[in-house]
Amino acid sequence: MDTFKGWYWRGYLPHLDAGDIVQSVTFRLSDSLPQENLREFELLLAQLPEEKAKLERRTSMERWLDAGMGCGVLRHAEIAELVEEALLRFDGERYRLIAWCIMPNHVHLLIEPLISLALIVQRLKSWTARACMEKAVQLGLPIPKQGFWMREYWDRFIRNDQHLHQAIDYIHTNPVKAGLCADAEAWRWSSAYQGYWRG
Repeated sequence: MDTFKGWYWRGYLPHLDAGDIVQSVTFRLSDSLPQENLREFELLLAQLPEEKAKLERRTSMERWLDAGMGCGVLRHAEIAELVEEALLRFDGERYRLIAWCIMPNHVHLLIEPLISLALIVQRLKSWTARACMEKAVQLGLPIPKQGFWMREYWDRFIRNDQHLHQAIDYIHTNPVKAGLCADAEAWRWSSAYQGYWRG
C-alpha cells in the first residue's frame, strides 16, 4: 500500500501528499522553460519577500508556459492522444479525475489522489514519456533533448468549493487565454471538450 507523505519538499516547491484532498497538478515538457532564464529569474526572486516571490513565480511560470516555448510536441494529436489515454486509464484506480487539459508544452490535472500524489505523477510521466518519445520518433517530430518531462511538478491543494470551481475554470480556459481556441469546449485535449469533468 502506498502511504501519503503529508507536507514535504522536493527542490524549491513544497508539496502536500494526502488522501481525500483534491489537488491541482501541472507538469511540463523539459524544454518548456529555458534553464538560463530560470536561473536569472530565481536570483531575482531571492531578493523579494517570500509571499511576493511565490506569487511572482507562479504567475510568471504560467505566462511563460502559455507562450508555448520549447518543441511543443504535445500539440500533435498522436502525442496528445497518448497522454489523454494515460490520464483516463488510471481514473478510479490511482485517482479520481475531475478535470484536465493537455497544452502544447504542459499538462493540467485536477484529481483526488487514491495513492501517493508523487507516485501518481511519477508513473504518469514515466509511462507517457516512453510512449510519446517512441511515437514522436516514428513521426519525425521534435522532442526535448534533456528527457521528455521536467523532473519537478507543481501541485496545489484545493481549499473549498469556490477554489475547486476556480481551478476547473482555470484549467478549461487555459487554451483560450493562450490563444489556441475561441472557447474552452473547442480545445480537443481537455475535459471541457470531452464533457467529462466532474464538479
